[in-house]
Amino acid sequence: MNRDTLSLSVSLLPLDATVHATALQAVYAATPAYWGLYNLPGAAPDQAIRDLQAAQETPGRFLMGIVQRIDPGNAEAGAELIGMIDFRLQWPAEKTVYIGMIMVAEPRQRQGVATQAWQLLRRWLAEGAQMQTARVGIEQFNPTGLQFWLKQGFTLTGESNRTRVGDKFVRTLYLEDRL
Repeated sequence: MNRDTLSLSVSLLPLDATVHATALQAVYAATPAYWGLYNLPGAAPDQAIRDLQAAQETPGRFLMGIVQRIDPGNAEAGAELIGMIDFRLQWPAEKTVYIGMIMVAEPRQRQGVATQAWQLLRRWLAEGAQMQTARVGIEQFNPTGLQFWLKQGFTLTGESNRTRVGDKFVRTLYLEDRL
């Protein structure tokens, strides 16, 4: 299916460790290519609960679920978690939001889900949270992520840093956009 034939109607839902850990772990399991970027066979069995707890313990950090109705014509059919957005308000500076990641389950990728979710969040960040700048860091080995953010209007800042990941160093490139 492409974006024109798929009824894209996603919503964002704040994730809670006591309610959403299993569903988030299923999203992680449905994104093996992401974990492969880090030379991992997949997410750790407790990755979702650890991420949800870390977000809860970090001031201004949120994990939002990307949800989509199972049957667009029947609200009673419910919705399923098909992705997530990890972000932190007022970091690394005042009026700045740092987007840690947008993850969409692989069967739902390339259908406009991440773009629609980002547009929903962007509107709330600007109007509701009064953020002025959005910032994202993309590892050098993630050209798909880099292209996604460039298509959303972000520009490279010229800043980068190297961090150790396992036994190698990885360069992270930073992008920003005004909200």
